[in-house]
Order: sequence, then C-alpha cells, then structure tokens
Amino acid sequence: MKRLYNQSHRKQQQQAAYAFVLPAVLLLFTFLILPAFSTIGYSLTDYNIMRPDKISFVALENFRELIHDENFRKALRNIIHFTVFVVPYQCLLALALLTNVKLKGASVFRAAYFSPMVTSMVVIAILWSVLYNPNPNQGLINAFLTSFGIGPAAFLTSPKRAMNSIVFMSGWQAAGYQMMIFVAGLQGIPQDQYEAASIDGAGKLQQFFYITLPGLKNIIKYVIMITTIQAMKLFTQPYVMTQGGPQNATRTFVYYIYQQGFQSRNFGYACAVAAVFFLIVVTMSFLLKRIIKAN
Repeated sequence: MKRLYNQSHRKQQQQAAYAFVLPAVLLLFTFLILPAFSTIGYSLTDYNIMRPDKISFVALENFRELIHDENFRKALRNIIHFTVFVVPYQCLLALALLTNVKLKGASVFRAAYFSPMVTSMVVIAILWSVLYNPNPNQGLINAFLTSFGIGPAAFLTSPKRAMNSIVFMSGWQAAGYQMMIFVAGLQGIPQDQYEAASIDGAGKLQQFFYITLPGLKNIIKYVIMITTIQAMKLFTQPYVMTQGGPQNATRTFVYYIYQQGFQSRNFGYACAVAAVFFLIVVTMSFLLKRIIKAN
C-alpha cells in the first residue's frame, strides 16, 4: 500500500513539474524556436512583405548575393570595429568605477553609475545626439571645446568619428551594469586577504592587482562574454543617432536586417542576413568561450 502511495505521489509531483515547465516551453517554442526555423525557411525565398502571395523558392540565391554585397561586408566591418573597441573600454571603465566602492556615500555613486542602464536607450541616444551636436550653440561638448579654442568637432557627421562616438557613448551607458556585477564579485573575495596584504605592507594598487583582479577572474570572463554578445547586437544607437550614416559608417548587422526587411521589404534577403548573423554570433561565442576557458 505504501509503495502504491509513493508511486502515486511521485506521479503527481511529475505532473506538477510538467505543468510549471509547460508555459516556459511554449513561450520558448513560440518566440525563439519557431521564428528561428521560419527565418531559415524565408531565407530560401524571395519573400516581399508587400507581396505575400507571390513568394517563390530561390534556394541559396540570397546567400550567393550576400557574398558580393558590399553593404553586408561594410556592416560586418562596422560591428567588428564596435565590438573590438567597446568591450575593453566598457570593462575597464567598470573596473575603474570600483575605486569608490568603499568610500562614504558609495551607494549614491553606484545608483548614479547604474541609472543610465535603467533609462531607455532611445532617450540616452537622443540625449547624446544633442551633446554631440556640431553647432556650439546647441551641442554642449562642442561648446566646451570651442571655449578652449579647439573648434567644433563633427562627432556624428564624420565617417571616421561617428562609430567611435557611439562607442564612447555606449561604454558610458552600460559600464554601470558591469560595475554592479564586479561589486557582487568583490563580496566573494575574503576580507582577510586584504588584511594580510595590508599587514605585509601592500598598498591599495598592489592589493587591486594581486587580490582583486585574480579574485574577479571568473567574473571578468563572464562580463567579457556577455558584453561581446551585446555589442554584436548593436542597433538602437545607429538607428536613432545616425541612421546608419554617414556613408554607412555606423550601419550594423541588425540595422541592415531592419533596412532590408522593413524598409526595402526584401524579407527573404533580410532573413538570409539574419541567418548568417546568427552563425557568426554562435561561432564567435564558441571561440571566445574556448579562448577564455583556456586562460
């Protein structure tokens, strides 16, 4: 009798577990798995969203076109440029913000540094568009530069400066998030290590390099990974601040997918770009994980 009761109880637990898991599985299938397979399917067609009744199968034609698409290669170069510069800049800036974690009123500083993360990126982009305005009478940064006789700088209208300007703004906006992760990691470092180092005569800088950084090694690996993946998905800043210009200097993969799919209505080609972009992100993530794990 007891055995039957245990089996019945175990079955009820399994049913309850399936009931809790089922909504998550349905959401995952509806908003991730199904769209992924649909993207692959549409990438093999000439689907135009304005003519859904005239869709035809073109096999790998969209992917062959990608090989000769200069705009695609430009988007690839732009996103590599952004990722290579913003990841170390953002991580180093977040580490630099750790210097005040033990100061009086540190919680106020943390809230100030983290506040851009809880602000809409559209609002942040519009704010920095105003700050970057080339007119010294309207742009605060150029007004500051002009006061020192440097002259106004074309932050967003110069092909050579536009992406770097977005890098600077993006690093400032997201550094608070990485800082909070590092602060959480600091709490896992035993305080007696700092006390022993202090007794041995180690200064704050030595403690940072020989205790803090080694203690945050795994956290730093995680931050580099997620920051790199987030950087690859850059869209809002170019969309709001430069519309991919000037001269396609800030056009990224996601922005190019948006242009092809919703502006040019070439949805099949946009899906092909999205499929290649997915493969690039997965491959890059795998290689980055292997490199980080090896170190």
